[in-house]
Amino acid sequence: MKNLKIFSILLIISMVLNSCSNKNKLEIEVYETSATGNKLSRITEFPTSEVKTTIKILPEQKFQTITGFGGSFTESSAYLLNQLSKENRELIIQAYFGEEGAKYSLTRTHINSSDFSLSNYSYAPVENDIELKHFSIEEDKGDIIPFIKDAMAISKDGFKIVSSPWTSPPWMKDNKSWVGGKLLPEYYDTWALFFSKYIDAYNEEGIDIWGITIENEPLGNGNNWESMHYTAEEMNTFVANHLGPKLDADGKGYIKILGYDQNRDHLKEWVDVMFDDKEASKYFDGTAIHWYASTYEVFPKTLQYAHDKAPDKYLIQTEACVDSEIPRWKDDKWYWSKEATDWGWDWAPEEDKHLHPKYAPVNRYARDIIGCLNNWVDGWIDWNMVLDKQGGPNWFENWCVAPIIVDPENDEVYFTPLYYTMSHFSRYIRPEAQRIGFENSDESLLVTAALNPDKSISVIIFNETETVKSINLILNEKSVSFAIDANAIQTVVIPNSKLN
Repeated sequence: MKNLKIFSILLIISMVLNSCSNKNKLEIEVYETSATGNKLSRITEFPTSEVKTTIKILPEQKFQTITGFGGSFTESSAYLLNQLSKENRELIIQAYFGEEGAKYSLTRTHINSSDFSLSNYSYAPVENDIELKHFSIEEDKGDIIPFIKDAMAISKDGFKIVSSPWTSPPWMKDNKSWVGGKLLPEYYDTWALFFSKYIDAYNEEGIDIWGITIENEPLGNGNNWESMHYTAEEMNTFVANHLGPKLDADGKGYIKILGYDQNRDHLKEWVDVMFDDKEASKYFDGTAIHWYASTYEVFPKTLQYAHDKAPDKYLIQTEACVDSEIPRWKDDKWYWSKEATDWGWDWAPEEDKHLHPKYAPVNRYARDIIGCLNNWVDGWIDWNMVLDKQGGPNWFENWCVAPIIVDPENDEVYFTPLYYTMSHFSRYIRPEAQRIGFENSDESLLVTAALNPDKSISVIIFNETETVKSINLILNEKSVSFAIDANAIQTVVIPNSKLN
């Protein structure tokens, strides 16, 4: 009897302790993509590690509101989808826009042709058509527009579209060429009308354009493919005196106008010009940037500067890709290995060579997105959604890599590790989420966190080391322990029901 009483007392104590323990335990869901083979996999069993890390989430610290994540509707991607079976076409669109997929929320497309088109084309091919009486988007109706419409039909929450021209029609330029040159001042009004007509034409197809950039890479691209050059002052003049007033007059003041749209290394000088000019600044809704200035450097001070210059305006990454590479077909290991090189490996000026070492594609994506989020960037758009085994089609043969690679001849699809890397952000950090603060005891782990509209919290952790890390995650006096594998990215979701 005495032993029974002792057992009962011990049982009660154990139950009380367990109750207290459970009350202080943070409930989480963990999704991991790793070099060992996880692909956005839900994991509940974790490796052990002697390396202890503490990450404390600070929801009271609030930063930028998230616009979205996604990729680009290019003619090359749309053309390839048309070459696949109906089943594989739908598989890919579901993977990007479906409820069980990446749930892309912010996208981009090109106005007129780009390097990732099958040829050079313009919606206004008739020379000296100042009133654009012959304007037509017929060129897009067989590929880009059906791609966008199919994505719209699948996307439950919808997505925003940013449209960017690579060049005006050659007849509007001083060099009469698709490549390089400047927009002649006598065509500034015609080019502003062109934007307005483009927005109307897509609207008539049932597609709403959310925003535009004035020019893709206004500093040029080495005179290789479609381009048109602006100085920051020239872009201001076009926006303040022509495009902004034209869109307002046509009832399109809701269109978001993003300036710049090139690499971060020249961002500071452009935002100074854009936002110090009151007439131009009132039309600019934000700034667009690219990542090609370095394979590893995020330029945090420059991003911070751009935010401080215009804290109430958008700062959106509009283009990024593994460039100057032919995709590796069904070779996951390559995407985790420091074997890729970019344009700068061969072509960067000597003083910039150090910014372009060999790199691992997954690392570059994860590092850049986390670095951007932690430095006020509110949107991040990948380049092509789909390319073939050559890294095209591309009329200039400017081969690149996309998260999904296809073999149209054999009707095969390869989801690279980059697709899953993108999904860690786009699927779990939703539009209107707010980035929140954190403390991280391990500088070798990259971390960011966001509070979603449904009150769930998503914590993204990237471990690019060769060591498994044990993590103690803390939120509001509750905690939980788990681990992240070596060479892995995790999304840790804290559901709303567990926050109170």
